[in-house]
Amino acid sequence: MSFWQYLVSSREQLLTDAYQHASAVFQCMVVATALGVLIGVVTYRSEWAGNLATMTTSTILTIPSLAMIGLLIPIVGLGVAPTVVALTLYGLLPIVRNSIVGLRGVEPALVDAATGIGMSRPMRLARVELPLAWPPILTGIRVATQMLMGIAAIAAYASGPGLGNLIFRGLASLGSKNALNQVLAGTVAIIILALLFDAALVLVGRLTIPRGIRA
Repeated sequence: MSFWQYLVSSREQLLTDAYQHASAVFQCMVVATALGVLIGVVTYRSEWAGNLATMTTSTILTIPSLAMIGLLIPIVGLGVAPTVVALTLYGLLPIVRNSIVGLRGVEPALVDAATGIGMSRPMRLARVELPLAWPPILTGIRVATQMLMGIAAIAAYASGPGLGNLIFRGLASLGSKNALNQVLAGTVAIIILALLFDAALVLVGRLTIPRGIRA
């Protein structure tokens, strides 16, 4: 069976796995973004706190994904739970680091001006600092999303959802007539999803970043 024939015959399962893969990455990125930006907001004013946050999330990223999921199985079990925890943790570093860098890069004169017109610290953060720091934060989100697209395939090791199941099935049956087709289909689908997500985030940037800041 050719690769195209395999795609046609297995399109329903492929679409289901692709949807689950995209859904898992999207939901984990939402959680990682909320946590990462919050950590950045809490730590960016302090040099040691920012370094600690960056070092901690960097350390998490050095743990092999297969080992991370394996260590989570006895704690949270099989299926979706270890996938969500692992992907969220892996997505933190680019977002935390870029949040800290972006917030520290806001022009102090703009913050002083906001203070001068009576803005409280939460108002300055919400209306001045975070909007100006949004471009680097969004860049961190884009980097994290591309990382998680690939890492999510390992979730199949813990019976997690996504295209990793297709790849693992192919690898487990190497030598059979459709083994290579399964691996290739899963890999190509992940690449396509990564490109689609990145294109969507570029569009988000165009819609949310003022032209003057982009320039």
